[in-house]
Amino acid sequence: NDASIGHGLGVAPNWVIVKNRDYTGADWQIGADAIGWTKYLEFNTVNAAATDNKFYDTAPTSTVFATAADRAMNSNGEKHIAYCFAEKKGYSKFGKYTGNGQTDNGPFVFTGFRPAWLMIKEIDGADVWAMYDNKRIGYNTANYTLEADGSGSEGTATDRMHLLSNGFRITYNWTPINTSGQTYVYMAFAESPFVNSKGTPTTAR
Repeated sequence: NDASIGHGLGVAPNWVIVKNRDYTGADWQIGADAIGWTKYLEFNTVNAAATDNKFYDTAPTSTVFATAADRAMNSNGEKHIAYCFAEKKGYSKFGKYTGNGQTDNGPFVFTGFRPAWLMIKEIDGADVWAMYDNKRIGYNTANYTLEADGSGSEGTATDRMHLLSNGFRITYNWTPINTSGQTYVYMAFAESPFVNSKGTPTTAR
């Protein structure tokens, strides 16, 4: 049956990730504001966003998110897990950007903090989930790519992604992160926030 699931965040989540733990045939289902809640992505595949009512074509509220009667999302008697993320000023940012296909002046995305972890997916193309962080290499321009949907080792190509003090800039025309005119969804988490959760600048200790 269709259902409303409590998430406990107190604000509407921007991302919801759902997995049926009992059914091996179920992919990870992702809904997000930046995709639109009439569509979904699959975390473990390269598939473009598909139109379906998995999230009941309804944006989450401050108390619940909706699911359709879909085995991957809501199957009677089977265990499911959901990860719900709400944007927090200075700590996390969820959004989308448009690629321009340029290598010398790729898109800059403002997050309001230096990202410690970043994941990107083209919405309408069959491209990989590209992940970057500040731990494996941790400096520009050598930010290596990991692919969330695959089991391969990290890519060692450099000068694709710059993690900056207030966001990130793409410096390569690689299809999974920067094709001209294509829209990309991203989620980013901060290394050291400029402000606290109420927007007040942080101070040194």
